[in-house]
Amino acid sequence: MGTKITATAFATALLGAGLALPAAAGPRPAQDTLQDRVNAVQRTRTVGVQAQQTGPGGTEYATAGQADTSTGEPVRPGQAFRMASTTKTFVATAVLQLAGQGKLSLDDTVERWLPGVVSGNGHDGSKITVRQLLQHTSGVFNYTADFPPLTDKEAFKANRFTTWTAEQLVAIAMRHQPAFPPGTSWGYSNTNYILAGMIIRKATGRTWQEQVTQGIIEPLGLARTTAPSTFPYIPGPHMHGYSDFGVGGEVVDVTDWNPSGGEAAGAMTGTTADLTRFFRALMDGRLLRPAQLAEMKTTVRAEPLDVVWPGARYGLGLLQVPLTCGGSYYGHPGDLSGYTTRNAVSGDGGQAIVVEATGDGTPDDLSTQRALNSLIDKGFCPTDTK
Repeated sequence: MGTKITATAFATALLGAGLALPAAAGPRPAQDTLQDRVNAVQRTRTVGVQAQQTGPGGTEYATAGQADTSTGEPVRPGQAFRMASTTKTFVATAVLQLAGQGKLSLDDTVERWLPGVVSGNGHDGSKITVRQLLQHTSGVFNYTADFPPLTDKEAFKANRFTTWTAEQLVAIAMRHQPAFPPGTSWGYSNTNYILAGMIIRKATGRTWQEQVTQGIIEPLGLARTTAPSTFPYIPGPHMHGYSDFGVGGEVVDVTDWNPSGGEAAGAMTGTTADLTRFFRALMDGRLLRPAQLAEMKTTVRAEPLDVVWPGARYGLGLLQVPLTCGGSYYGHPGDLSGYTTRNAVSGDGGQAIVVEATGDGTPDDLSTQRALNSLIDKGFCPTDTK
């Protein structure tokens, strides 16, 4: 539910976390449309691509490739997909809504809400705050680094419909030592958001899925967004995901999958239109009070992501990426074997870009990542091509 540096490294980190390298500034061809950029992504051995760009001038869509290779159905605007780690921004927003209501504090310790859960092999929940979970500065071991059903082809096929509990996923992490002492560094860990989901339940009596649905999905009318617990299918028209899990040979249709293996770190599905509405509403203040939105946008350097997003910073469930023309955008990538989600929104919510690519693309040489980054960067940094 994360970034693809290699098929396994990105899926492991961001349930992968991922951003692509911003395009280098330079002359552009006379024709450089959103469709051209989508075509460029599709040429990097992806199966299907769709993008939506929204701003003061309106909304534009572009698609390429196939949504289903078995039928030859083309990609069409509005088809849903697995958003993977973009789920984290929804979960962080739900936690911040609760903070704004006084139901929890970002300075609460994990131990206060989940006594005894984060312990063993050097882990100590009494020294980790809710803020550090959302910010990935907790040091808690990333469970997906030891969870073959997400990263290994045969393990995926054998377990694709298995139900996992949040407690089981955290227990995997507790078998390992922390990556670093809390608050001393930055390191992406899907376990942080499994714990955040568990805290939501303790604080409200509702699952994180129910809280996200009641606090975000329903108020915004995100009709094609789901926060499933174990339901393994994507409702309605959707893009199929395909992966060989970085080992070549058989390509697996990974679309149908019990999302409990991703839980609050990456279980959700949605569309480009719904993600556009969500990120714009988040930035323009419709979902969070000013104090909580300011907390979310307060970032720290995330040096491990520099390989794909030089200068990347991370807030609370929100990535901040520099643009080649100055300034930056916010968003949260999502990577799961077979699905790559990228989104970008301006700080005021006035402009947004969401793109989805299926298939593994070219994780080893980062060309897919660069093409995705270029699509976003050029959308925010237009130049006169006359």
